[in-house]
Amino acid sequence: MATTNGAVENGQPDRKAPALPRPVRNLEVQFTKIFINNEWNESKSGKKFATYNPSTLEKICEVEEGDKPDVDKAVEAAQAAFQRGSPWRRLDAPSRGRLLQQLADLVERDRAVLATLETMDTGKPFLHAFFIDLEGCIKTLRYFAGWADKIQGRTIPTDDNVVCFTRHEPIGVCGAITPVGKLVKEAASHSNLKRVTLELGGKNPCIVCADADLSLAVECAHQGVFFNQGQCCTAASRVFVEEQVYDEFVRRSVEYAKKRPVGDPFDVRTEQGPQIDQKQFDKILDLIESGKKEGAKLECGGSAMEDRGLFIKPTVFSEVTDTMRIAKEEIFGPVQPILKFKNIEEVIKRANSLEYGLTAAVFTKNLDKALKLASALESGTVWINCYNAIYAQAPFGGFKMSGNGRELGEYALAEYTEVKTVTIKLDDKDS
Repeated sequence: MATTNGAVENGQPDRKAPALPRPVRNLEVQFTKIFINNEWNESKSGKKFATYNPSTLEKICEVEEGDKPDVDKAVEAAQAAFQRGSPWRRLDAPSRGRLLQQLADLVERDRAVLATLETMDTGKPFLHAFFIDLEGCIKTLRYFAGWADKIQGRTIPTDDNVVCFTRHEPIGVCGAITPVGKLVKEAASHSNLKRVTLELGGKNPCIVCADADLSLAVECAHQGVFFNQGQCCTAASRVFVEEQVYDEFVRRSVEYAKKRPVGDPFDVRTEQGPQIDQKQFDKILDLIESGKKEGAKLECGGSAMEDRGLFIKPTVFSEVTDTMRIAKEEIFGPVQPILKFKNIEEVIKRANSLEYGLTAAVFTKNLDKALKLASALESGTVWINCYNAIYAQAPFGGFKMSGNGRELGEYALAEYTEVKTVTIKLDDKDS
């Protein structure tokens, strides 16, 4: 009997559990140049920057530092590819979809290598990189590969002797920049009406009602704030708990935090690695100190791990109030502030009080209450009895200062297309 991925083909389970993926040990970093127009390039300035392993603080390698001349070269190459008559423009839609599928295949082929590089560079636990980040990347590529030949316009009824329809055409060359979103928005506002899609972070409320499944709420809130060392724009960084269950929720949350394995991100038992760099590490510790000084109760953690790289102990604060820095600022670290509320109207007002509006979560067994909160919360995403449930098919983006535009799903396609209306006057003479 042949087996596939640990399962017997006739449907009977294999007695042996499938082996966990393994990182690529002693991985040599091969590609450190700038990739432009299908070629590896050195930076025009000759500058490089070093990248460090945050677990050991050892230098991984030096990478070519792109600057304005390098960006200009990349844009010129992209513009050339976009011109009518170019090989890319002549490629039909199904073929473009197949190329995205091939890219997904290559990412899947080198999944262990890419996950290893991610762990070396960021400190993210290897299994998280392999099963969450790379899985999401592959699924997203495959999802949008399927859209390549399905972007369609509509016919619009007008007069009897007019045919009117729309075409969805690509806007042209796009630039993707991971950080400094607010600076991009400011620059775009002074330019020639450049369209920008921004995801700018959040201070996301996680609301736990007294009638919730408390075990589920504690676990989801814990994973929601501590995942990726807390360095997650969707982090559950304001946990509002109804007063009747507040003390029990805090007690269980502290138990979870104290048990969270922190250490070598290549160890399969590790759930939390180091912070990404010294600057972020220092910022988190400063916010932790502000919580202590402003009167929050430190339940556990609250300091760096001794004799290691950029590791911070999982930290839980109770008795947090809305005016404290840890309740207002995006910490981007392994810190869980837990606040108390009395009723639904109060928590809606408090949850909506900040300038952010990226995600929110609600834990309750009452469907009416869940739908009322989902409607009232000023967030681009609301999760009910779950957390970080992100799918390639579902749009993702923020309200207010958490950004504009949407990523993922069919909605994302609108950010990259222009709608053209074509109107044809027919000959109204009798044939």
